[in-house]
Amino acid sequence: MDLVSDAISAVRVGRPSSTRLRVGGRWCARLDPYEGAGFHVVLEGGCWMLTEGGTALALNTGDAVLLPHGSGHVIADRPADTATLARAVDFAQWSRTAAANSGATAGDTELLCGKYRLDRRHTHPLLADLPDVVHIPNRAGRHDELRAAIDLLGREVGSARPGAAIALPSLLDLLLVYLVRAWMTDSTTSRWPAALHDPAVAAALHALHEDPARPWSNDTLAAQVGVSRATLARRFTALVGRAPMAYLTWWRLTRAAALLRTTPDALDSIARRVGYSTPYALSHAFSRQYGTTPGRYRAGAVAG
Repeated sequence: MDLVSDAISAVRVGRPSSTRLRVGGRWCARLDPYEGAGFHVVLEGGCWMLTEGGTALALNTGDAVLLPHGSGHVIADRPADTATLARAVDFAQWSRTAAANSGATAGDTELLCGKYRLDRRHTHPLLADLPDVVHIPNRAGRHDELRAAIDLLGREVGSARPGAAIALPSLLDLLLVYLVRAWMTDSTTSRWPAALHDPAVAAALHALHEDPARPWSNDTLAAQVGVSRATLARRFTALVGRAPMAYLTWWRLTRAAALLRTTPDALDSIARRVGYSTPYALSHAFSRQYGTTPGRYRAGAVAG
């Protein structure tokens, strides 16, 4: 897989959830911090969002918002002043009421709201680099693939059409990828878009993700991407935030954790797949990074 796919797959757990709502009049809903990522898409009308940091954001038809760190926030029909915040109700309660009163009225706002479950204990640095709020305004000619995904989701959610049980989670996964892509295209402050546009660094990341089990060294990696060891170390560390071999160790253990969560594979098989010669070597390194043994980590993931 490519780096963005790997970054998402390594931390995603369970299935995403979503709700389509049509609301009118005065309304205000509160979403508490969440162990995952939240999103809102305005399918029709408009609303306001107030973040925990106090930033008020106007959302218009076609706008999409990703809250990649599960930050608490408020959504409302108008800018959230003190009086508005005082009447904010829990989102789950509010959404049930809104769903029960879903008849269309002129001037209503229609929203698609949802959550992705993520294991944040060792988030990939690309995702950690995302701001608390990623706002992608609806602008003509910008992020056409995201617009297409939003349109498909708007048709699919709540329709009970054949195959919806497969189509909807897949479209929600696609929405997350397109939101991250859009942020990477628009961002002027994150180092990760620069890392993926640097030929040597991007090639090195691709090589490490493509074959983490290979016995890499700084020399073999530099030779693979066609630059000197010193050049690769300097550019990779500046843009990724870790030296190449430190990143490789981190990625191997992150992949091991994902395999422990999602497969029944034996520890020796997982060790070989991520570049450790023995289960003991993997267990020792895993315990240092995760503070627990692979077996206990897997048991906790199953119990959760």
